[in-house]
Amino acid sequence: MRLRQLVIVAEKRDLIATQICKVFDLKVAFHDDGLIYFGLINSLIPLGDTFIEIVTPVKENTTAERYLKRRNGNGGYMVIVDCDDLDKEKERVTQEGIEVVYESERSEGNVTGRTIHLHPKNIGGAIVSIDKMNPESGWLWAGLEWQKYVSKDDNTKCLSGVVMQSDDKEALCSKWEKAFGIKANENLEIVFSDSRIKFIDASDGRGEGINAFEVSVKDKEIILNKARELELLKEDNIHIGGVNFILN
Repeated sequence: MRLRQLVIVAEKRDLIATQICKVFDLKVAFHDDGLIYFGLINSLIPLGDTFIEIVTPVKENTTAERYLKRRNGNGGYMVIVDCDDLDKEKERVTQEGIEVVYESERSEGNVTGRTIHLHPKNIGGAIVSIDKMNPESGWLWAGLEWQKYVSKDDNTKCLSGVVMQSDDKEALCSKWEKAFGIKANENLEIVFSDSRIKFIDASDGRGEGINAFEVSVKDKEIILNKARELELLKEDNIHIGGVNFILN
């Protein structure tokens, strides 16, 4: 398994996408018109072969709109993990008593994408999706041409982690262990091959949810200077769309 895509729900999609792109010197690669089915519009931003998605509700009474209200504004919304065998993972989570609330398979060009969403009440903190692409090099949710927006010379390399916060971080971690079938280490980190999910105490008054995205970069100072210039530093942390961005 590996962390592949993190999602922000925001009242103003284009504003947040523009801020992320300016700070990290990235480009929007795709808008998925099919998300209107869920009452959403979106933007997909590649970081290497990982992705940040920004979604904005454009219809009333969507899950995303309720989430914005519950957490008092923009914030982390969804964690998407890529797996080797989705059928095996679906069987495993079902045996753990975790309900699959949404399942889809879609093909375009030579890429087929499959996804299952786990019931938020069984998981907590964020919507969790486990996905599988065929071929593995594809990522259909970002379209068929996202590679054109990525350069090996980019300063920003990839998403390397997500930080979850809770008033009971051990309990939240335990639920996520069951979601992915991986035991956390002594630091409350679920470690994948090249990324991690870390659990910390909630301290910002927003309750349980995503606290931060971790991003692997080549030169931190370039990014920090740009964030400072754009007034996107909050207590020395890059803060965009209700999410802290931790550089490593």
